[in-house]
Amino acid sequence: MVEEFVKDNRNITKYLEAFQSYSESDKQWKARMEFLLRNLESFPDPEEVDHLLALSMVWANHIFMGCRYSDELLDRVTSMAEGIVVKDAPHFTTRDSVMKQQH
Repeated sequence: MVEEFVKDNRNITKYLEAFQSYSESDKQWKARMEFLLRNLESFPDPEEVDHLLALSMVWANHIFMGCRYSDELLDRVTSMAEGIVVKDAPHFTTRDSVMKQQH
């Protein structure tokens, strides 16, 4: 789906490609690009693009690095990413889950 959209909307994807971080793997960027493309219409004002980019980084950091954020923020980005499938996403064990297992 994303590949087809990219081919059909080269101007939009070219614009978004400028926001790929040099430290992102192709796998991470592909997932974050999908997040951006799925939500771009909800941020029509060019001044809102920074907000969308920040939300995409929150989602990617949570998925790929296990970063934790407030429940409210995670709920928001999770709903924004609904339907995005990340194959072989890393699984993280939190300190809280380790502590629960020890009791």
